[in-house]
Order: sequence, then C-alpha cells, then structure tokens
Amino acid sequence: MSGAADHGVYRKTLLLIFAVVGAVSTMGFLGVVPEIYLFGALLAIVANTCFGASFVLLNSFLPLLIYLNGPPSPMSPTSPTSPTSPLLQHDTNLPIDGSQLKSPKMSAELQLSTRISSNGIGIGYVGAVILQIVSILVVVATGSTTFSLRLALFGIGLWWLLFTIPAAMWLRPRPGPPLPSSARDDRMWPWVSYIVFAWKSLGRTALQARHLKDVLIFLAAWFLLSDGIATVSGTAVLFAKTQLDMKLAALGLINVIAMGSGVCGAFFWNYLSRRLNLRASQTIIACICVFELIPFYGLLGFIPSIKRLGVFGLQKPWEMYVLGAVYGLVMGGLSSYCRSFFGEIIPPGFEASFYALYAITDKGSSIFGPAIVGMITDRYGEIRPAFGFLAVLIIIPLPLMLMIDVDRGKRDAKFLAEELEGRRLEAS
Repeated sequence: MSGAADHGVYRKTLLLIFAVVGAVSTMGFLGVVPEIYLFGALLAIVANTCFGASFVLLNSFLPLLIYLNGPPSPMSPTSPTSPTSPLLQHDTNLPIDGSQLKSPKMSAELQLSTRISSNGIGIGYVGAVILQIVSILVVVATGSTTFSLRLALFGIGLWWLLFTIPAAMWLRPRPGPPLPSSARDDRMWPWVSYIVFAWKSLGRTALQARHLKDVLIFLAAWFLLSDGIATVSGTAVLFAKTQLDMKLAALGLINVIAMGSGVCGAFFWNYLSRRLNLRASQTIIACICVFELIPFYGLLGFIPSIKRLGVFGLQKPWEMYVLGAVYGLVMGGLSSYCRSFFGEIIPPGFEASFYALYAITDKGSSIFGPAIVGMITDRYGEIRPAFGFLAVLIIIPLPLMLMIDVDRGKRDAKFLAEELEGRRLEAS
C-alpha cells in the first residue's frame, strides 16, 4: 500500500478507502452477538488494519502540508503548482558538505511541520476526549450491558465516517508520478499486480533505509520509545487494577484525564519549543526526561520511609490521576514532534513508503516490553519491580536522539531521493 501511495492519486484514494472500510467495520459491531462472535473477531482485524493503514497515509500528508503552506524556495527550479513536484523542497545548489544547511535552531520547514503536527494532535485529542465522554454516557445510560458496548462502538465508527467527509471534500490529493511499467503485469489481475508492487516497494524501502544513517538511528530510538509508551500504559492500568484495586470507572477517568492532558501537551510543547527556540530533537529529549518521572515515581514505593508514610510512590489511587496527566502531557509532545521530525529526514517524494516503516517500528515493538514486564511480575510476584525496567527502557532512546544530525539527514535524504527518482524514471 505505502509504495503505491507515492504514485498517481493513490495517496488520498487509499486514505479514503481505508477510512470508510475501517469505519463501517467498527459500526458493524452493533450486530455482533454471541452466536457470531467469530464475525466480531474478523471485524476487529479489519478495523485495526484499516486504522493503521489510514495513519500511515495520514502521516505521509504532513510533508505535503508543509510544502503547500511554507514559503517557496527562491532557488528551487520546481514550480509549486507542479503536480509531481517533491513535497519537501531542497535547494539543489547547496554545497556537498551541507554548510548552508547547518543552523543552530530549527529550520522554517521543521518549525512549520511541528506546528501543523501539534495542532493536528491537539485537535485529535480534543475529538478523542469528546467521543470518549459521549461513549461513557451512552454505556451508562443503556445499563452497561454488552449491547451498550456495541452501541458505543457503532458511535465510534460513525464518528470516524463523518469526519472522513471533510477530508474527502477538501483535502488536496498529491498527484505523484504514474506507477512504473514494472508494476503492471499483464499476466496478473490489476489489483494483484498492484499488491505485489506495494510489497516489493516496502522491501526496497527497508533496504534503502540502510543508506540513511539518521533514519536508522531515529527508527531505533522510536522502536524503543514506542515500546516504552505502550508498556507504561499497559503496566499502569494493570498496577491500578491489581495493586490499588481501582474499578473500571476510575480507570476510565484516568484515560479521560490523559486525553485531556494530551490536548494541553500538544500545544504546550509547541509553545515551549518556540519560546525557548529549541530544536525538535531537544523538545523530544525534554519529553523523554519528563516521561522518565513516571517509572521513577513508581520506584519511590520501595523507599522504606515513603512506604511507611503510606502515600506517594503510587500507594494511593489518586496518584494515578496525576501520573495520567503527566503521561498525556508527554504523549501530546512525542506524538506531534516525532512524526514531524521523521518527516524532515526522509527522501521527498517517498513519504508513504517511509512512514510505513515508521508505523511498523511503532506497532512491531509493542510486544517486547509487556512480555518482559510479565516475566518480572512472575518472578517477583508484584508489578512494582517492573518500574525499574521501564525506567531503563525509556531512557535508552535519549542518547540515540542526541546522535541524530538533522542537516546530515536532510542532505542524505535529498541525494537518495534524486537517485531513486532517476531509477523510477528509467523503470517507467
């Protein structure tokens, strides 16, 4: 999907197809009853697959929005109205050593990218909070039965479908170059040929990423960081249920607080970054440092004096609400800055392909952290020792982020894009 999305008008077309299919699949849970529970499993697979694919395509639009809204490069030979122009313009007259690229602060493109990304994440969190509150009210009002949950899922799918309509009407497609002739095999059905090309493109993208040092470093950092994000969330919920005996309603409230804090975080980190004139990597590092406070706070429960006090160090349920707010604040910053930062160091014109790697790295890492937490819990008979592992898992990406050179990454991405564009023209 990702490789083909960089050609023709498939990017927007695929985004709308996956969004509609995912929304309808989610709405289909209304008709799932115990007798056809396997149908519910199928709907869950389809809905989650479409959701993941939609986010890959959605993220790949970010560089396009930067290019359309940013100041045109006076030295760029490509017209901004050209339908096949690269999304991120790079000055072709820059010296090989990239001396003109170097700047102590964020480039105008990256500033615009983080602002658009922060606004998008913030608005998304606002929508999530509204929908979650409405869903909770629906469940409570209908007696908290299985039908209540199915009705809430129907509402979620309907929400997804309705808010796809503005994208269908107003989101501008990015017409790329046509699919190369190698993607069209007369011996196959067109859709089979298309799928084969998409998988081959993904494989080529993974191989091409080896030549981009900063992309590899970032993906390694993101692999660990996304694993930490998912593991902290799951561990916190499990700790709240088993150690603090918090009920389902209390856990739902934590989620609402985290979402609300995420709204604030998306705008707060953008404001702080502009106020202090921070690079995107510095803002991500600041988010990691704040994120590290969560497992450290849980480890305070091992200190005898605090343990005797009976409060702090996650010994009271109300402390989970505070940590939920901290978690949301960090997520608002990481969600917006990581994807915009990654968009700066990938080859222009190949956004969907590389954001597919971003998504695979994100989702593919989420099994390791929970598995290790489970082993630690089995070994010690409680969850609190796992906070030590989480502290290590969260801090490891920090030195990796310090190793990333944005200027070098942009320069390498530009050279690779030119090489790949030449190959693509030969293939067509």
